[in-house]
Amino acid sequence: MKSLALALKLLRRNWQAGESRVLVVALFIAVASVTTVGFFADRVQLALDRQANELLGGDLVILSDRELAPEFRTAAEKEKLTIAETRTFPSMVQVEGATNLAEIKAATDGFPLRGRIRVADAIGAPEREIEGGPKAGTVWIGVPLVGRLNLKVGDRLKVGRTNLEVAMIITREPDSVLDYFGIAPRVLMNAADLQSTGLITVGSRVTYRFLVKGEPAAIDRFRAEATPKLGRGQRIEGVRDARSEVRVSLERAQRFLGLASLLSVVLASVAVALSARRFSQRQTDSAAMMRCLGATQSTLFAIHAWQFVALGVLACLLGCLAGYGAQAILAQWLTGFFNVELPLPGPRPAIQGAVIGFVLLLGFTLPPLLRLRNVSTLRVLRRDMATAEPLSLAAFLLGLAALCGLIVWQAGDVKMGSIALAGFGAALLVAAIAGYAMIRLVARLRGAASGPWRYGLANLRRRTAGSLVQVMALGLGIMAMLMLTLVRTELVGKWQRSTPPDMPNRFAINIQTDQLTEVGRYFESQGLKTPDLYPMIRGRLVAIGDRKVTGADYKDDRAKRLVEREFNLSYGDTVRADNVFVSGSLWKPDSKEPQFSVEEGIAKTLDIKMGEDLTYEVAGSRFTGKVTSLRKVDWDSFKPNFFVISNPAVLKEYPSSWITSFHLGKGRDDVVTGLVQRFPNVSVIDMSAIMEQVVRVSEQVTRAVEFVFLFAIAAGLVVLFAAISATQDERIFEGAIMRTLGASRRQMTILQLAEFLTIGLLAGCIAAAGAVALTSVLSERVLNVPYEFKWTVPLIGIFAGGLGVAIAGLLGTRRAVHSPPLQTIRALT
Repeated sequence: MKSLALALKLLRRNWQAGESRVLVVALFIAVASVTTVGFFADRVQLALDRQANELLGGDLVILSDRELAPEFRTAAEKEKLTIAETRTFPSMVQVEGATNLAEIKAATDGFPLRGRIRVADAIGAPEREIEGGPKAGTVWIGVPLVGRLNLKVGDRLKVGRTNLEVAMIITREPDSVLDYFGIAPRVLMNAADLQSTGLITVGSRVTYRFLVKGEPAAIDRFRAEATPKLGRGQRIEGVRDARSEVRVSLERAQRFLGLASLLSVVLASVAVALSARRFSQRQTDSAAMMRCLGATQSTLFAIHAWQFVALGVLACLLGCLAGYGAQAILAQWLTGFFNVELPLPGPRPAIQGAVIGFVLLLGFTLPPLLRLRNVSTLRVLRRDMATAEPLSLAAFLLGLAALCGLIVWQAGDVKMGSIALAGFGAALLVAAIAGYAMIRLVARLRGAASGPWRYGLANLRRRTAGSLVQVMALGLGIMAMLMLTLVRTELVGKWQRSTPPDMPNRFAINIQTDQLTEVGRYFESQGLKTPDLYPMIRGRLVAIGDRKVTGADYKDDRAKRLVEREFNLSYGDTVRADNVFVSGSLWKPDSKEPQFSVEEGIAKTLDIKMGEDLTYEVAGSRFTGKVTSLRKVDWDSFKPNFFVISNPAVLKEYPSSWITSFHLGKGRDDVVTGLVQRFPNVSVIDMSAIMEQVVRVSEQVTRAVEFVFLFAIAAGLVVLFAAISATQDERIFEGAIMRTLGASRRQMTILQLAEFLTIGLLAGCIAAAGAVALTSVLSERVLNVPYEFKWTVPLIGIFAGGLGVAIAGLLGTRRAVHSPPLQTIRALT
């Protein structure tokens, strides 16, 4: 304990030196960035765990894309379980000439089995929870529908062919509390009214849910009996795996934000290493003196280790508090994702943040601690005595290994962590090469400068390692922010502006074959060109060649989902402008041989090759055809397109619905209203509303990511100050010599300005180049928008980097300019 007491006394003295403060700030930023993401993710996870039953609406649910066989009900009744069923599908609803797309849920009596629906009599009225759902002849509607159709309780809402009374306004529904992409507002009705609506027809995409409630043992027995009976497109979910699709999405979002926060951890580790090295250098003389006074190596190690531990505890505590506060901001920005109040987070993220902080501290302070414990007593007489420590290299490698381990741990997956680690390493390598090349180039050009400007540029070459670290750290931080700015302002805006004025903005689905002629006449009567109509048949892929296809055959999640669901198939014998054949060609008209044309992306995902046979099952009937062509589809045309198309001889005889898209100008909503009134089974999807929702969600996500990347910018600035502190004594001594030789404070200021302005401009150049390169890849590969280079954002990044680093550098080197020369020389010699 004597070592601890002495360490705290020395720490109070050393706090004024500066490197201790830099180390604390670096650790603070690292812990705060990680805990911000951790606390937020923990809140969402707790919401899933605590409300698992409500997320399901029961104790167990079977989900299916087709009506369940009676044997499931028989099994549930055998275990004396309470049963409820729902059917969910999109459809248009109408009131007094106005229409809107809604998500209809038809529920049997007793739904929900777990949890309660929260309702109100009007917007802003007191809310209350009600057991069960609406009675026959009535509907409960979601809040968005109230504003869109100007509805109130007591109004009549037309759903399909029937009119139902609006009885309640839903403010929260148990099994959709995390429905963050619920674009169509909810309409909840009683299952007894479903047949009278006439909405479920050929081609209708309906999600069937079979819910049960009972004793845990009975639930387990029912699950064991029901699981082997599940077919393709069916799955069973319980409390322990409630809303698996939401969990997967949130886990991926957490990993992405976690990896983004790790950029600040990587940069902070550089600052920690520089600060620890500076700390050990300043403690070398006092350590030699204590060795002369009888201090052992273990005592010296303990005294300095306690100081680092105290700094680590302070930094981790402040970082966790800051992370707790920052996650509240993050949650506020992402409120549009959740229709449920998130509970307070638990202590686990704080523990994880503290572990990360101390791993960084241990990994990058061990080398200087090892040097200090072995300092020579001759250092008291000969200050040029170096401190040798053979274990230093191994200790630094330990620090790097610890950092790599943190990246893999935070990624949550070895493969993903390895990719992230490789990405970080590649980015650092490219930044290092580019930074070194630019530093050498600037050093060669210093001859064109004069006076203090020339000397400032020469400092870059003399302190190449320190300058390179600063350029790399700041460049990566600024690059992250620039890339997000480019993506959000330039690419997304251009993507939205690139759509032609007459691009389709409405989709009409569920058109029946016997309605085709009348639908065409209706569009003509409205002064609109009759849009192209395409048949759509729902079929399931059962075999590729001789092998049967199941989700277990694929590792990719998207591939699993695709083969488990039913495909929307179509047929035709004409070449469309938005489809380009990349292999093979379209079949000849009137061809009788079964043939398929497959979109190249889905072919790659499912490993479908040219010439292979595909077997599909439609309405219990199976047929096989050969893949005779692969197509590249322009999905941005917003016209109906299909992954798989056959020649008419294959699918023409199967029952089908039809789909089309068309453009409506502003003020023509009456066209949709008239269409739905005339054909109640037809659903019209407003793509402009969906695009607005996508943009709104994208903006929220981008703001959240930018918020996390702000930590990286802060970490880059801390690296700058750490590097300045590491050369503080050298700068002060040089300043004193130059002042003695006649240099003015103005010249000294210009000298420092030249060095740091150049560092900032170099960092801005690296950031601009990296952001433009990554953005061009995103533009071409993800958004499919031709990238047009603009100087605006890169120039802003370059000059912002130069100006910001110049100001920070001048603030950090004030002592080198203003310290009295005589006092400085006496102190350092």
